[in-house]
Amino acid sequence: MKSHFFKVAAIAALSLSAIASCQKAGADNSSTTNAPTEINMTTPDTISAKVLVNTNMGSFTVLLYGDTPKHRDNFLRLAKEGYYDGTLFHRVIKDFMIQAGDPDSKNAAPEAHLGAGGPNYKIDAEIVFPKHFHKRGALAAARQGDQVNPMKQSSGSQFYIVTGNVFGQADLGRIERQLQGAKTQQIFNELSLANRDSIIEMQRKGDRNGLTALRDSLIKQTEDAVAKLPSQLTQEMKEAYTTVGGAPHLDGQYSVFGEIIDGMDVVDKIEKVETGSADRPKEDVKIISMKVLAE
Repeated sequence: MKSHFFKVAAIAALSLSAIASCQKAGADNSSTTNAPTEINMTTPDTISAKVLVNTNMGSFTVLLYGDTPKHRDNFLRLAKEGYYDGTLFHRVIKDFMIQAGDPDSKNAAPEAHLGAGGPNYKIDAEIVFPKHFHKRGALAAARQGDQVNPMKQSSGSQFYIVTGNVFGQADLGRIERQLQGAKTQQIFNELSLANRDSIIEMQRKGDRNGLTALRDSLIKQTEDAVAKLPSQLTQEMKEAYTTVGGAPHLDGQYSVFGEIIDGMDVVDKIEKVETGSADRPKEDVKIISMKVLAE
């Protein structure tokens, strides 16, 4: 328990600072942290959709989940507008994932740094876990790290598709501990956000004793909540990760909003291309077009 306390305390030290920093910066980013107002909910939240993605290495079809409507509708709108046409799979990591959706990648020079582009908004997190997890073929939204993005808001356009690894039974305990650690941080962040006004006020006054007391209280609340958690690995997850594989260390941290239902062989081909600096393919892998098949 003592080692667990120090682990939570380390999370606390980082999270209190990050939450306060994000709150202070909120005035500059408040107009860009929500889904765009022009997105209309044209279908009920339970309706899924399919999109055909044509690339210069072949085509694949993605199913967009109906229970992640903000991500579904955003992806559909961008696909219909041709936003993704001409963009690259700018980051490819074997046995992990392929990433695309940066508008700056269109006609990018060979040495251009990519991965920071996107529209001027973010999408509120829709982490439907453990129902949706990072199995092979999962479609998820990229995002900035927790230090600057404790609410885990997604990029307005960048996405990745999981290829991942297959794990043995012996690996499941380690995966379980990783998931519990991620859940611990999530619980603490949520408690900290609920107390952010107090944190900011105490930081403004230089009240270190108050911050320490609040931190200790939040640690205790976090540990109590973690102790009541059920197993972080469902039977479906265990079967997926030990058969088809995936990337379980990302579970509960990113919004999984769809999956590949046809053409996974094309994703596999993209994953195997030769890459150079910053994991960018040496020969461009380009999205030619997207077509909405069903809504």
